[in-house]
Amino acid sequence: MTDDLTVLLGKTALGDQRAFEQLYRLSAPRLYGLALLVTRRKDLAEEALQDAYVSIWHSAHSFAAERGSAHAWLSTIVRNRCLDKLRRQKLPPTDLSPREWEEIAADCLEPSESVEAAAEIRRLNQCLTHLDDNQRRSVVLAYLQGLSHSELAVRMQAPLGTVKAWVRRGMDKLKGCLQL
Repeated sequence: MTDDLTVLLGKTALGDQRAFEQLYRLSAPRLYGLALLVTRRKDLAEEALQDAYVSIWHSAHSFAAERGSAHAWLSTIVRNRCLDKLRRQKLPPTDLSPREWEEIAADCLEPSESVEAAAEIRRLNQCLTHLDDNQRRSVVLAYLQGLSHSELAVRMQAPLGTVKAWVRRGMDKLKGCLQL
């Protein structure tokens, strides 16, 4: 399925509406499941999925197969739209542990992608151990739980500028570690 999604995303980037329809038919059921897990509300999941596909249509040209699988790229867009919906509704993001996010990701992936994703997650977890506690916590809260920098500052009881620095430095360290 991943190869199919990659091809369909390429055609969608060129404005092929039929490819986009096929992309939707192939990916929507799993992505809707992901949206339901993140929002835990059918109405928000449906809205987030619709917004995600509008975004996918407009940004398909930015997908780069060499940087990750098509399904992972689509899942990230859906997850981000879900978090946007939760923020607008002033609802707390789904409070899942990194382990629970791994399980959700595994449920949304094909078996061959799941093995690949598990290896990537292990590598990411290894790299996270190289961050200091504040950097690790701020990166995990920002990227896994979808907290904004302002929300992080409140949660971590630290100045906004400090939190931004922790996130930026943490991401820089992760990027360096993951590129090795």
